[in-house]
Amino acid sequence: MCGVAAVVALFAAGCGGDSDKTAEAGSGASASATRSGDAGSAGFPVKVTDCAGAETTFTAAPKKVVTSNASSLEMLFWLGAGDRVVGTGFPPGRGTMPAPFAAQAERVKVLGDMVIPKEQLLASGADLYIDTFADMSGMGAMGSGPSPKEFAAAGIKHIYLKSTACASKRPGAQEDLAEVEADIRQLGAVTGTSARAEELVAGMRQTVGTVRGALAGVPRDRRPTYFFFDFDAGTKQPIAVCGKQVANAVITQAGARNVFADCVGDFKPVSWEDVVGKNPDWIQLGVRDKGSAEANTKAFDEAERFLRTFDATKGLPAVRDGKFVRVGSERTTIAGVRNADTVREIAGRIHPDLVKPEAGSGAGASASASAPAAG
Repeated sequence: MCGVAAVVALFAAGCGGDSDKTAEAGSGASASATRSGDAGSAGFPVKVTDCAGAETTFTAAPKKVVTSNASSLEMLFWLGAGDRVVGTGFPPGRGTMPAPFAAQAERVKVLGDMVIPKEQLLASGADLYIDTFADMSGMGAMGSGPSPKEFAAAGIKHIYLKSTACASKRPGAQEDLAEVEADIRQLGAVTGTSARAEELVAGMRQTVGTVRGALAGVPRDRRPTYFFFDFDAGTKQPIAVCGKQVANAVITQAGARNVFADCVGDFKPVSWEDVVGKNPDWIQLGVRDKGSAEANTKAFDEAERFLRTFDATKGLPAVRDGKFVRVGSERTTIAGVRNADTVREIAGRIHPDLVKPEAGSGAGASASASAPAAG
């Protein structure tokens, strides 16, 4: 498990396979939220499993939901269930939510600037807590969440976004968005919005499928190597995204090879010597959304300036040649509908002759045009 600094860095602002393989993986992952019996048009009861396989059963859609951070909060907005949210931790940073949801997100009660304190969560009146995090019991007071018995006593059901919470326990790397799709489907099943979930997943698959088709002629071992530079996590010691992290799936589907795909877990502190030794062909300037185009440009400029002037990196060919990708951190490292658009955006930058910026019909772009009305 990564340390406190890495977790805070990831969530502070909110927090290569073929199509047959992706479809098969998505189908298997979606088994984590299954309907049993016939309890009306909403499809209840619904059974959901946690990272260890323990089941939670829903006989009806929850009415009051608390989200651990902006990732699950945004998913609920996309699903049209955002009006049920009564509180969140790690609130979304200014400008980080899609425009249709920005005003509604600002009205969500903040129960914790980071991890929600146990007492606050148990007293929230919620009947569902959606957890984006893995077990953080080793992080002291910050990670001392309620026990299963305490959740039960408070009448709160506890479920996870597996693409992030269970990532470090995966048997292998995340190389496609199947786990993210499964999370969207799971929340759709639990909240009675499965039809909307299927629309969102279909949009994501169309976007990623377009990119995959465009890159079909590029052998995997000839695709450019890629380093995600989390500038906002600090420059003293870089934090690498490993193969089990959502970002690895985004990078892989965009037609690149994550230089730290083989590190253990989902995140890992590395050294600048490690980065230089990997000699990536491309570097993503992973800065978090600052709330405006002007502020974002300034942040990207600062990240690029650091790499161009830092003794350890200024001689890298990628730095000398300006092979930088300016795509924000949230859409790359945090699971969500917009991961598919990030795939297309990165691919358009590193494979400009094959993937055009306007290609595809992004889930974020197409879904935002028909986003559920804010409550």
